[in-house]
Amino acid sequence: MSAPAVTTGGVRGRLPGWVGLDRVAGSLGVAALIALWWALAAAGVAGGTIPTPWLVLSTMWSDGWALYGPNFQVTAAGALQGFLWGNALAIGIAALIMLVPRIEPLATQLAILSYCTPLLALGPIILVVFGGRMPTVFLAAMYCFFTTMVGAVSGLRSADPASLDLVRAYGGGRWQQLYRVQAIAALPNTFAALKIAAPSAVLGAIIGEYLGGVDSGIGVALTAAQNAYNVPRTWGMALAAAALAGLGFAVVAVAARLITPWTSAQENR
Repeated sequence: MSAPAVTTGGVRGRLPGWVGLDRVAGSLGVAALIALWWALAAAGVAGGTIPTPWLVLSTMWSDGWALYGPNFQVTAAGALQGFLWGNALAIGIAALIMLVPRIEPLATQLAILSYCTPLLALGPIILVVFGGRMPTVFLAAMYCFFTTMVGAVSGLRSADPASLDLVRAYGGGRWQQLYRVQAIAALPNTFAALKIAAPSAVLGAIIGEYLGGVDSGIGVALTAAQNAYNVPRTWGMALAAAALAGLGFAVVAVAARLITPWTSAQENR
């Protein structure tokens, strides 16, 4: 009984040190990037088209929520819809592969096709056929589909064979194995894929807005700032897009820690 207690206490005892080290390293990395940005702006690199961080932040402050708020909300809504649709389809197909293994070659080929097809070529077609914000949602979904499907399939296959044999010995079929064993085993890999899919959905939504057919969003505001040669505002919109992508990653990361706490404990050992 004493050995497990020592192990658990050791993990807990090391957590504050590791967390503090990660935060210091992250802060140093951000500070280095800002310093490099400032140095490039001061040196007039790229013909002086790189504004200083202070100029970008002051422009963002003067533009205010009136500009960033509505565009931020519109892009976030499109990215969220695409994230939900794309990942639901990916996880559903991954589960179907476990239930009906014969469809795996077809599903894999379709996933690879969706990954290799230039989505910018499909966006205008979706715009012509459906119109509105459908290209935004479509591209956001497609940008995260392949990653999540691969992660979900690999996670489902990582289930403990002994546990699967136990379910099978009690008369359970593929469905019982899926939701009693494989679904739980797949959570860490699936959440790892979702962390990548969240920023990818934001990228897809912004690219969809670049195609036209919409009158608001970060992509639209970026295009307008570029056409007006407003360099600080263009950089400000790029920072807003990065912040939205980071927010999506952070939300998924928090959900992963809450739903799969054993994964975080294993990483800290």
